[in-house]
Amino acid sequence: MNARIYQIQKNALQSGKALTHKWVLEYVPAEAKQADPLTGWAGSGDTRQQLKLSFPSEAAARAYAEKQGVSYTVIATPPKTLKLQAYADNFR
Repeated sequence: MNARIYQIQKNALQSGKALTHKWVLEYVPAEAKQADPLTGWAGSGDTRQQLKLSFPSEAAARAYAEKQGVSYTVIATPPKTLKLQAYADNFR
């Protein structure tokens, strides 16, 4: 059982920083999805990939994974860059 721990990133359409402080533990899919012969929808028998747990901090997510015996990988949050630009730069 493997899991990924990462921090939620701000959506491109989002102006605020709501929910970006939370950390998520998400299980890695154990089997590949296959097309259903009747409907054509993709699915698998792995129910853990439907589970997404949120935590207030990275330490809490790590503690949960270690307590449950789940091997995990922490995906580092990229640094936030701010592009400062004057309004007049739009007309040059």
